[in-house]
Amino acid sequence: MIKNNTVKKMTEKKNWDDTQIRKYDIQLEQIPRLNVDDPKIDELIAANRPVVITDTNLVGPALHWDLEYLEQHMGGGDYTVFLSRNHKFKYYDEKKSSHDFSPPTRRVDMKLAEFARRVRNWRRGDERLYLQQALNNTVGPAIVQDFLNFRWDWINSKQKSHSWGSLSSNLLLIALEGNVTPCHYDEQQNLFAQIRGHKRCVLFPPEQFECFYPYPVFHPHDRQSQVDFEHPDFIRFPKFKNAKGQEAVLGPGDVLYIPIYWWHHVESLMRGDYTLSINFWYKGTEKERTDPQPLG
Repeated sequence: MIKNNTVKKMTEKKNWDDTQIRKYDIQLEQIPRLNVDDPKIDELIAANRPVVITDTNLVGPALHWDLEYLEQHMGGGDYTVFLSRNHKFKYYDEKKSSHDFSPPTRRVDMKLAEFARRVRNWRRGDERLYLQQALNNTVGPAIVQDFLNFRWDWINSKQKSHSWGSLSSNLLLIALEGNVTPCHYDEQQNLFAQIRGHKRCVLFPPEQFECFYPYPVFHPHDRQSQVDFEHPDFIRFPKFKNAKGQEAVLGPGDVLYIPIYWWHHVESLMRGDYTLSINFWYKGTEKERTDPQPLG
């Protein structure tokens, strides 16, 4: 059974309750939660171990962001929004799609005003939405100024001291309550900053690769687990019983270090408000940036 006794300790200021957490048949313990000044943070990052970092003020200038502010200042461009008939938003690579592959979600371009309207008017049973947009030089000047006022001195020091490559992307994520990004891994270092609402992150180390039965490399769901956490098929995926992970619930201002190649499953808490997050993706090795440039 899930070790939900650790859930109670995940945030110092608990503005949510355990009924908002999905229940999984997985052994889980708490991700270390440390103040920004704790020297153990760098020890964990150097060892490629996850850690929740508090009081960084990394995205302090964005903590006032909400749909109204973004609607006013993001600009009139089109933004990438995924639509799903259920709460799951499993990533797929369109370049690897074949005629017999049916995408689990629809990707559409949407004005932020339309996205905000649909989020405000959303009711259970409606198609779910998830905005996932790289912040680049097309956004409005107020967003640019907020972005430039992030604590770049702090994050740049982490990049330098841990020999990460260049910043490749800042992805803005706006999700409905209860939205789930199923278990997968990324090939970059990630500092995941929570801005609004609460998200639960469940992580597993790369050495448990066999427990998650990833799709074949050439499948559109490459880097995704085939296991459905809510209804695991232990006949097809028996090693999933051996999975042991770590979890944390992130609130506004929290920053989670997700090490490169670590499996992670992310969900906005159920029956809460919409959530807003930004990730800072860094290459594992030095590489040149490519257009469009991330802000900064």
